[in-house]
Amino acid sequence: MNIVIVESPAKAKTINKYLGSGYQVLASYGHVRDLPAKDGSVLPDRDFEMTWDVDAKSQKRLNDIAKAVKDADRLILATDPDREGEAISWHVLQVLLAKKVLKDKPVERVVFNAITKQSILEAMKNPRPIDAPLVDAYLARRALDYLVGFTLSPVLWRKLPGARSAGRVQSVALRLICDREQDIETFVSQEYWSIAANLKTSSGDALRTRVVGADGKKLGRLDIKSKAQADDLKALLESASFRVASIESKPQKRHPYPPFTTSTLQQEASRKLGFSAQRTMQIAQKLYEGVDIGGETVGLITYMRTDGVQIAGEAIAGARKVIGQDYGDKYVPEKPRHYSSKAKNAQEAHEAIRPTELSRRPRDVARFVDVDQARLYELVWKRTIASQMESALLERTTIDVEASAGSRRADLRATGSVVRFDGFLTLYQEGRDDEEDEENARLPAVTANETLGRGANSEGQFIEASQHFTEPPPRYTEATLVKKMEELGIGRPSTYASTLQTLRDRDYVELDKKRLVPQDKGRLVTAFLESFFNRYVEYDFTADLEEKLDRISAGELQWRDVLRDFWRDFSGAVEDIKDLRVSEVLDALNELLAAHIFPVMEEGKDPRVCPACGKGTLSLKVSRFGAFIGCSNYGNEENPCSYTRQLSANGNGEDDAASDGPKLLGQDPETGEDVTLRSGRFGPYVQLGEDAKPKRASLPRGWSAADLDLEKALRLLSLPREIGAHPEDGKPISAGIGRYGPFVLHDGTYANLESADEVFSVGINRAVDLLAQKRAKTGGGRGTAAPLKELGDHPDGGSIAVYDGRYGPYVKWQKVNATLPKGSDPQTVTLEKAVELVNAKAASSGKGKAKASKAKANGKAASSDKPAAKKTTAKKTTAKKTTASKAASGGRKKAQGAAEGAS
Repeated sequence: MNIVIVESPAKAKTINKYLGSGYQVLASYGHVRDLPAKDGSVLPDRDFEMTWDVDAKSQKRLNDIAKAVKDADRLILATDPDREGEAISWHVLQVLLAKKVLKDKPVERVVFNAITKQSILEAMKNPRPIDAPLVDAYLARRALDYLVGFTLSPVLWRKLPGARSAGRVQSVALRLICDREQDIETFVSQEYWSIAANLKTSSGDALRTRVVGADGKKLGRLDIKSKAQADDLKALLESASFRVASIESKPQKRHPYPPFTTSTLQQEASRKLGFSAQRTMQIAQKLYEGVDIGGETVGLITYMRTDGVQIAGEAIAGARKVIGQDYGDKYVPEKPRHYSSKAKNAQEAHEAIRPTELSRRPRDVARFVDVDQARLYELVWKRTIASQMESALLERTTIDVEASAGSRRADLRATGSVVRFDGFLTLYQEGRDDEEDEENARLPAVTANETLGRGANSEGQFIEASQHFTEPPPRYTEATLVKKMEELGIGRPSTYASTLQTLRDRDYVELDKKRLVPQDKGRLVTAFLESFFNRYVEYDFTADLEEKLDRISAGELQWRDVLRDFWRDFSGAVEDIKDLRVSEVLDALNELLAAHIFPVMEEGKDPRVCPACGKGTLSLKVSRFGAFIGCSNYGNEENPCSYTRQLSANGNGEDDAASDGPKLLGQDPETGEDVTLRSGRFGPYVQLGEDAKPKRASLPRGWSAADLDLEKALRLLSLPREIGAHPEDGKPISAGIGRYGPFVLHDGTYANLESADEVFSVGINRAVDLLAQKRAKTGGGRGTAAPLKELGDHPDGGSIAVYDGRYGPYVKWQKVNATLPKGSDPQTVTLEKAVELVNAKAASSGKGKAKASKAKANGKAASSDKPAAKKTTAKKTTAKKTTASKAASGGRKKAQGAAEGAS
């Protein structure tokens, strides 16, 4: 029996069918070992010795693999054909060697770019050893990422409370986003004008021209800077005569785009399908591993982590055949097209992403896959077919027109492109992230020296003078950020999606209308790193390090040499700021982020003067709850000032009505006490009176401080609101706004309301209906929730399903609950992903239990000797202190939150 190891069970199932009874295909479920998330996992002092950890679930898999290998004739490692795949094979082999089950059995490594019978059988005929340089590159990357993360992150926590972590690639990607935001904030808009003349040919056809010169001087897009200039040119044209000065037509060829790489697939899927990078890779993984088509599981696309653009000869032949059948021979070029790879490392420049069978058209696949899979497959198919089609032939025409009025002259121009032969454009045209300023309309027939008459646009205008203002550069989308990262050489195909997701998971950036917007937390981290670790977030430095990793995998550099060079300088930089005071950090951030946190609100007024006391200086301050802006007299005994506000000058892009101190809204008609609007560290809130413990209420999401009046404030302060008694048991139903938004409450059951406004209007019937729906959904309110989606059975037995919980969707298997990653769609979760999540959760929570059980079995738990008793007592005392400390901390946090309007 031959044992074959792959990553996923879906892959194992498909390959088993192709290989037959002489083979047993087992899945490792991804990586089987990892660096423990604790200090000491990589030891620079021991020449970067690395400690690997195996979680409980992976241990079971490895035991199963070892048991199968023990009685096998041969071991075949068939994991993915990239650096990560090579690493998984290496890890499995290392474990099996340690278990001493291989003995003299042959070990082979095979790779295939597509999960098809032909590809797999061909790979089995051409085994090779594990690629040691590729494994070395993996070890170097893991060590670097670990050392940067576990060295920088504690520095961040100490010097910049509220920051979460830093990473070798993620921090540089974050800097790109933050630098673009700073460019937008400091951008100074310029006024410019465009002048167009609507003319008419001798045959009556319309010709729209634009001014490109006047009085012998060329005029660029931004050269007409004022209305006075525009009016002068407009007056010249209104009194001018027009003639055709020249006509120039040039043939142009537009060649097709190469097949997809990982980054171009992510970019196009974002632009055309609206998929995130992570979503694109999830769907592509499924298409690669295979879907059931007519009773047979078939891999539909080739491996989707690649930076190569070439495709196999049989794929080129298949594409040319399809083109001839579907579009005709004139769309088939005389010679096949070959694209050169831009990959820096040939060992990782695999075949481009393409359908495994070009004759399998999108319409043939659509009925076997879901909608998103069908859309992505169609995109890959069209791009691949188009890459082998004939070029498009265009004719670009330029008509120059001379305008004369007495001694003055103006030059006008009309341009247009006409498609003479559409070629590949009949099937595919790449999407764009911005508007393309190109006129593709056919121009009317004119002759040189022809006199042109006055025309008019749809509004009857002969001359159009339009005012414009330059706009700042746009924020990055996921597509444009991936493109920029690729251009700079930051990250690699397998890291783009995970890097973007990490930035979102850590709340460093937010996705708003497909644009990546840096959050204050992300900007602080970036500013800190730029101030004190600038070299390690430089684009060139990061790209150079990536190139060194590529050279390691090519066998040109030794991985430990690269790590030694990096660690020497990096550890020194960390040591240099060890004694840096937090005040020095804040001074540097105040300067670097001045445009963001201290914007000029009024000309001639210093934006850093405290608006409350007029004496103090505003500065960035940090607490255990994050960063905020406060007065320098905050806590000053002689000139106390309690002014604080959120980090941004305004919370929602609006003027913060409470930023200049408490604002009186009026008096409560029942008590006569003042009702004020205030700004706290956690946002605006309203307060009743000035007692030691006044009643407060935070403004709910969607409410603007600028629009708040006394009536709205009193409604907020009146919450919770009693709606009435439940008709079944007579117990009260109330409505309020809590940490998770507006709700109705009855006997311990909460049901969400759609908006904060509904809290004040919801009636008894609506409330009872919402509560009934919630109880039906959760099986009675306190029982087991009804699943959102049944996924199937876990390989160890027992069903797995997706549920909706209080803190978001999660997957459940037996007694293990694993929260879905932030932003995940519960309806798209696959069984394989669910198994991975619950296995990881079970391993992380099962370790402690396993140790406890072991201790108990050894009699340690029941030991009654005095030293043990003292140790136990000490632990209990420590536990009590910790509990008391936590309670006190929680009390302080609660009191502070209340004082800031966070209740």
